[in-house]
Amino acid sequence: MKKVVIIGGGVIGLCTAYYLMKDGCEVVVIDQSTMDYGASYVNAGYLTPSHIIPLAAPGAVKQGLKWMFNSASPLYIKPRLNKSFLEWSLAFNKSCSAKNVEDSINVIKDINLMSTELYPDIKREEGFKFQLEHKGLLMLCQTEKMLEEEMQVANRAQLEGLDVQEVSVSELKKMEPNAQINALGAVHFKCDWHTTPHEFMTEMISLLKSRGVVFYKNEKVEDLEVENGKIKQVKTQNKSFTADQFVLAAGSWSSMLSKKLGIKILLEAGKGYRINTEQSTGITIPSILAEAKVAVTPMNGFTRFAGTMEIAGINHNINKVRVSAIAKAATKYYPDVSLSVQEQKAAACGLRPVSPDGKPYIGKSVKCPNLTIATGHAMMGWSMAPATGKLISEIISERKTSMNIEAFHPDRRF
Repeated sequence: MKKVVIIGGGVIGLCTAYYLMKDGCEVVVIDQSTMDYGASYVNAGYLTPSHIIPLAAPGAVKQGLKWMFNSASPLYIKPRLNKSFLEWSLAFNKSCSAKNVEDSINVIKDINLMSTELYPDIKREEGFKFQLEHKGLLMLCQTEKMLEEEMQVANRAQLEGLDVQEVSVSELKKMEPNAQINALGAVHFKCDWHTTPHEFMTEMISLLKSRGVVFYKNEKVEDLEVENGKIKQVKTQNKSFTADQFVLAAGSWSSMLSKKLGIKILLEAGKGYRINTEQSTGITIPSILAEAKVAVTPMNGFTRFAGTMEIAGINHNINKVRVSAIAKAATKYYPDVSLSVQEQKAAACGLRPVSPDGKPYIGKSVKCPNLTIATGHAMMGWSMAPATGKLISEIISERKTSMNIEAFHPDRRF
């Protein structure tokens, strides 16, 4: 029986623990937090085969420069004289190419589709009750220009075998009869699903504990002891942990730990915000407000408005301007929805680990044979989590992986 220590208790770490546990491994999960907040809890809950275009695409840098001086913009990159940030920025700029898009589409689609099969499997096999609905995703557009852009993505998605269609205003009214929507039209990705994140996280932690997985909360990894090129033990402020294999699934903090092993993982923390409302919105189908880049999800007992990508280092500071931008977008697209001051004050944020090319890091670096890396999923961590967990378990168990993961190699060059 292999003993595996997982550094990171977010959704990636939990799904990895789940599949390793099923493989018969002895599993320990270490997390520096209380494991009840952060990106795994405040995300939009989407399973998104529709998101085939990576963040690093042609035009992203130009648009980012336009938005740089607008703190309310959907994408805000705060310039910093920091070596890691500058290296990431150069790699991101280089990755914003048509070639990167073409190289990414199939692998991003495949790992997302893999997860859309695994989430229902987990729910059925374990008797979970978490919300899991297959209603698709509406891309709501208020301008002809945006509708045309979304149709271009839709056409490519259709070529990739995904179920998607254009939706007129009259069709929108039939689909969402109880929600007033201000849009010229939409694209409906029927292939997408949605969930309520905290429900899955709570059930998964409970299950793992019942199956013998040991959790250590509020334990920040401070050092890694290496012997003959392998990790001998990880040290927190209170304990030391030994294992046969280690998994680095620490999200935006992963690159700090990998540096101790001489492994350079280019990552930036992309902060996202969410506002929940228990008001009756009439919204039943998840939507993305295309121009505003805000995600809307009808969850169990409330509606969540989430969005923005703020690359400004690792911090959990709430930018009220960005929260307000989400609230204003909600009313702009749904005139009957008005998020209250109290709801905006209760906004929360999470940090998503963003790689330069929009693809996650999944696999082993040649520099450390008993470490497997699982990070860099950006906005699709929730969507890719079960697939990532299964792939990591296959790597550690030395089985053939369920899909080709060469594109996710941690040692890839930019």
